Amino acid sequence: MQQWGQVSLVGAGPGDPELLTLKAVRAIARADVILVDDLVSEEVLVHKRDSARVVYVGKRGGCASTPQEFIEKLMIAEARAGRQVVRLKGGDPFVFGRGGEERQHLIDQGLTVEVINGITSGMAAAASLGVPLTHREYSHGCIFVTGHGAKESDGTDWSALAEVCRQQRLTLVVYMGVANAGSIQQGLLKGGVSPDTPVAIVQSATLSGQINWLTSISQLCHEIQVRQVKSPAIFIIGEVAKLAESSVLSDKFLHEKKLGYLHY
Repeated sequence: MQQWGQVSLVGAGPGDPELLTLKAVRAIARADVILVDDLVSEEVLVHKRDSARVVYVGKRGGCASTPQEFIEKLMIAEARAGRQVVRLKGGDPFVFGRGGEERQHLIDQGLTVEVINGITSGMAAAASLGVPLTHREYSHGCIFVTGHGAKESDGTDWSALAEVCRQQRLTLVVYMGVANAGSIQQGLLKGGVSPDTPVAIVQSATLSGQINWLTSISQLCHEIQVRQVKSPAIFIIGEVAKLAESSVLSDKFLHEKKLGYLHY
């Protein structure tokens, strides 16, 4: 009987190579073929074997990407050829990484699939600011949500989500939200979120070029435009954002007023 290889869906973390897990390092080191996403740090690849084949299959929300069908066909072909395949994804494969879709497709083709978690950028972004996503005084929980649906009809009901977050005192962490910031802002305000609710914006979390801003819901779109915020960026929305350490903020002030409750 022919021995097929295995596919590992590996989370490379938010960018900082030191946040890679030991299990991910071992998977990369034994791989014959590595399919690398756009947001994966090149420094992560120092763990690969010299003989490993690296295929760049850039996937970034809102940008031209390698077709998903091609990626899946390549993984299947390489695994059926007996090779150890690593699908290296930014963050965590199961948090806005299409890991669930890929895993099911590979299993349907009779392949063995391993999932190795990575630190998702929403958690890393918050930690880099000293912001706890949950806090006994400010937040009873946290919701991770994408600001970029697969189709227009898949868009989040921001108004309904706002009501839940407000009533249950939840932190809202938005991935890929820069392009749709206007809809996010409008929906949250419509849902009853206070205009003064603090928002931390983290661009390129954990990378050397990370930039951090603190603003409010009412000023979110203005700040994005003025600061020329680019993807990848995370929005951390809720009272916990006011705990951001002033020393790491790129700008301690809103456009027109200082957040008086910050501990400078």
